[in-house]
Amino acid sequence: MRLFTGIELPAEIKTRLTRLLDTLRPTARIKWSPVENLHITTKFIGEWPDERVDELAAVLNALPPRPKLHIAVRNLGWFPNPSHPRVFWAGVNAGPGLEELARETERSLVRLGVPVEGRPFSPHLTLARIKDPVSLTALRNAVDAIVNPDFGQFMAGGFFLYQSILKPGGSEYRAIAEFPLERP
Repeated sequence: MRLFTGIELPAEIKTRLTRLLDTLRPTARIKWSPVENLHITTKFIGEWPDERVDELAAVLNALPPRPKLHIAVRNLGWFPNPSHPRVFWAGVNAGPGLEELARETERSLVRLGVPVEGRPFSPHLTLARIKDPVSLTALRNAVDAIVNPDFGQFMAGGFFLYQSILKPGGSEYRAIAEFPLERP
């Protein structure tokens, strides 16, 4: 099974992002992310044997407790750069706590054989992927017209282990375990 860890978005932020995507979708023929799939990835695990999921969950459950994370979703941008983008994203601002969670998750999972990510941690929400060369002029103009894009903020009390199920119409993400940040 294909797995990753991440933080779920509250319904009110998904509602605001739905409105944004409904406005922007007609401006470019690119692969738009379904809003129900939006999440903040903390660690991509990749293919993992079904029979070792409990072992993986035990390691994630043993991460040190930490305070809830204050997360704000704001700004829009492009990876790797605005000139030749492959991803259109919404920014995630969470202070050092989110990066610490990602780093500790990665460090703990290395012991199980999960590879270390080669790129620095850059929290974001993937709103769309750009695979084929298409005109992005109308999309860029629509994005430039948005003043101070702010989609809300929330307190994250935990993270999830997700399964990514590949389907003909795109991936479906299913939470298979939850891990609270604060523990008694």
